[in-house]
Amino acid sequence: MADEEYPNIWMRPERPARGPRPAYSRAQITEAAVRVADAEGLEAATMRRIAAEIGAGAMSLYRYVPSRDDLIELMVDRIEGEQDLPGRPTGDWRADLTLVAHETRAMWLRHPWFAGLRRARPVIGPNQLQITEFAMGTLDVGLPIDEILGLIDILNGYIERAVRSELTWTEESRRTGVGESDWMARNGPYVRRLMDSGDYPMFTRIVVEARQPHMDFDERFRYGLDRVLDCIAVAIEAAVPS
Repeated sequence: MADEEYPNIWMRPERPARGPRPAYSRAQITEAAVRVADAEGLEAATMRRIAAEIGAGAMSLYRYVPSRDDLIELMVDRIEGEQDLPGRPTGDWRADLTLVAHETRAMWLRHPWFAGLRRARPVIGPNQLQITEFAMGTLDVGLPIDEILGLIDILNGYIERAVRSELTWTEESRRTGVGESDWMARNGPYVRRLMDSGDYPMFTRIVVEARQPHMDFDERFRYGLDRVLDCIAVAIEAAVPS
């Protein structure tokens, strides 16, 4: 069958029905690509580089993975598979979604290149499908499917925003040698001037009263996650009669 008959990498057979046994596996290629991306960034994970990593010819890789887009799809599904989730929801939706959130964050932090992906199309690989079944299944408590989609989207949006912010701060601190507390100290005189002006009462309250800016990343993530889950609880109570 010609390649164009396989519009999706997940439909493409791992090996042809006839011919010699393949010298490499799709999993080998994907592992090598993830390894390079982890060490040097996604841009370094080219087909040529991956071929060199496993000792293959660059053009031969296209027999296994037709395009770099397909390779990235395989890489994303591979790291999604690191999430340690039960086979099915436990019945405690809040505990299950808390686990999903922490597992997702841990995956992002292990593979910072993932934050650089800007893909509108979802990955529909086997690992991602298992996560989808588990996460959405936690809210299968009488809610309409569109409500479940919306609530999971809110959760995923929070996780993504929080982890992107964490990764950005971490990278900027590494690049400049200035951490969050150092940055706050350096801006102290300017902040005091703003507060003394009396023109920014809410900003002043943030400086004087807020705990969040002084939390570490773990505590800040948990704090925000609890608020998101509280909102989901209200939506469930409103939509599902007790």
